[in-house]
Amino acid sequence: MRFDLTDLKLFLRVSETGSITAGAAHAHLALASASARIRGMEDVLGVPLLQRSRRGVEPTAAGRTLLHHARLITQQMEKMRADLGEYASGLKGHIRLLCNTSALTEFLPDALAAFMATHQHVNVDLEERLSSDIVQAMRDELADVGIVTDSVDSSGLETRLFCEDRLVLALALGHPLGKGLRRNASLPFSATVDHDFIGLAGDSALQQYLGEHATKLGKRLRYRVRVRSFDAICRMVASGAGLAVLPESAVVRSRDAANLKVVKLSDPWARRRLLLCMRSYADLPGYARELVDALEAHASGA
Repeated sequence: MRFDLTDLKLFLRVSETGSITAGAAHAHLALASASARIRGMEDVLGVPLLQRSRRGVEPTAAGRTLLHHARLITQQMEKMRADLGEYASGLKGHIRLLCNTSALTEFLPDALAAFMATHQHVNVDLEERLSSDIVQAMRDELADVGIVTDSVDSSGLETRLFCEDRLVLALALGHPLGKGLRRNASLPFSATVDHDFIGLAGDSALQQYLGEHATKLGKRLRYRVRVRSFDAICRMVASGAGLAVLPESAVVRSRDAANLKVVKLSDPWARRRLLLCMRSYADLPGYARELVDALEAHASGA
């Protein structure tokens, strides 16, 4: 049985993307070459490694076993590269980091920028996902580090506090929901779901999160418009176009903060902490451990 590192990395990429075409692109291989390598691996083993369907591909039982060992081997290679980084020029570390919307837009940019400025040899593949999806991806060894809310079950993973994050309701000063509310009053999310919302464009993890909680109430949120940033959402809300549920930090730093009424949500899921999570800190490559340390230090103000 002879598999080289190119074979293993290709199989990892194909499994992660659920597509031979996308996996080939990530592995910088032509589709024909990638398909031939996958078939060659299956011929050597005598069993199929991928289950093919219209929706793409996923590993078979044998494929999942190969995937596990491929990850171990590539992780060990990454650790070796990190350890030899001082002596070998041109070697780069690669970290796959998954995070939710709040972390991506509010808390991560400054901390990550500071880390990358001092770690020129490290590349970071950053992707936004729902916290529940991130936890599953970490368990499946599809990423190195994740940032999730403490509302999801992260058992089996190592976690460290990244920051506090509260979701609040942002209203125009004359919005009916805000009338008569005393200072520091709160509202349940259920009181908002029959009103028009302003949301983020695209398949935002935050919008999916809010949609899930609306579904639990038997409702579907009505979005008048979706825009590309929290600041744009605040501008639209201040104009009276609709209301929004946002991280409190996004509302506070908004240029339109003075024209907004901020109301706390009384639902427990709106009061959350963001956690750094990983399968094993000790098993991460050195540069990935340095990223975890840097994010933790930035959060604590160290």
